[in-house]
Amino acid sequence: MAPFPAGERSFKIPVSIMADWLGGLLEGVLPVIMIILIAVSVIGVVIQKWVKPKGMVNSPFFVNLFDISPLWFTIRIVAFVLIIMTFFEVGHEWIYDEYTGGLLLYDLLPILFTIFLFAGLFLPLLLNFGLLEFVGALLTRVMRPLFRLPGRSSVDALTSWLGDGTLGVILTNKQYEEGYYSKREAAIIGTTFSIVSITFSLVVLGYVGLEHMFFQFYLTIFFAGLVAAIIMPRIPPLSRKSNTYVNGKEAQLDESIPSGHTSVSWGIKLAKVRADKNKSVTEFFQAGFKNVLDMWIGVVPVVMAIGTIGVVIAENTPFFTWLGAPFVPVLQLMQVPEAAAAAETLVVGFADMLLPALFAGDIESEMTRFIIASVSVTQLVYLSEVGGVLLGSKIPVRFRDLVFIFLLRTIITLPIITLIAHIIF
Repeated sequence: MAPFPAGERSFKIPVSIMADWLGGLLEGVLPVIMIILIAVSVIGVVIQKWVKPKGMVNSPFFVNLFDISPLWFTIRIVAFVLIIMTFFEVGHEWIYDEYTGGLLLYDLLPILFTIFLFAGLFLPLLLNFGLLEFVGALLTRVMRPLFRLPGRSSVDALTSWLGDGTLGVILTNKQYEEGYYSKREAAIIGTTFSIVSITFSLVVLGYVGLEHMFFQFYLTIFFAGLVAAIIMPRIPPLSRKSNTYVNGKEAQLDESIPSGHTSVSWGIKLAKVRADKNKSVTEFFQAGFKNVLDMWIGVVPVVMAIGTIGVVIAENTPFFTWLGAPFVPVLQLMQVPEAAAAAETLVVGFADMLLPALFAGDIESEMTRFIIASVSVTQLVYLSEVGGVLLGSKIPVRFRDLVFIFLLRTIITLPIITLIAHIIF
């Protein structure tokens, strides 16, 4: 998680540096690898459910990967059809265009492949050696009253901030599966703290031509995101999530600090107990590689299927224009220049985070472009990335939850960002 220099005025965490290196090395073959992965995700279900070899049926790992519901199996089939159409450019151009299926296959999925490989492989370093226990003991008194979350959830947010939002979801999902987060806590963390990384924020600013305003931009999204993080856990749909744990398990987390201990001394003690459980390097890498396969097989097809459909709708239909229409009078009331053009961008980000910035390219007003870029980053839930990963994970968040959360975050952060924009400009 420690950031390292990666070029002029740029910092990255080691996972991102390794992912970029591998992505460059495999650039020409990564699309083919993605096709193979999605094909395996479909064939594996067929073998698991109908052939039923003993080795797979009796393995909890393979059951988790391939013994899925008809809905998720259908999504994997749709993903395979869409990725084949995109790769061979068959069917309607809507599917394989560089801004739809091509965007997913050639831009996003290769990034997810490399990120998932190194993040999953080294995830046990974050989980198994006491960092979460130590940070949890230190920050419980802050996270509980403010966000109704365990102190260790701050590590999820930091992982997203320094690395990538999908990394935060991966970490949260693993903690949820192990019983450290309740259903409500996992849903809150996954949709509220899987924040956009600093690196990707720079990409967004580049698209809207405001790279010179990074300081003002990041302070704005930090403040707006903080307000949203305080409000969202206290209102539906997140407030209505069950406080029970995965598969009926009891909580594995006790945040009380015994008498005779400070937060620091108790955190060190818990961290040592956790770290002492690690005995084998082989087990470490086995656990890491299982994480990798779980993400490759479980998440990649969901991102391809739902992300492609969402971007196709955004690029080729007036659907998001209609959805954005109610925001036109709101933006006009807030005295935002070019309100009609800006309104569409407020909802199109649900399909993909870069779409608002792309749509804002023809808007002349710097203030409007600043608002669009800031809101797009604070919305967090994008079907082509974090949203797809959430749906593919075990975190109890449904599609309709993502829709409501996206709209609520927009409604909460838009006035804050617009007020700050008026002060700046």
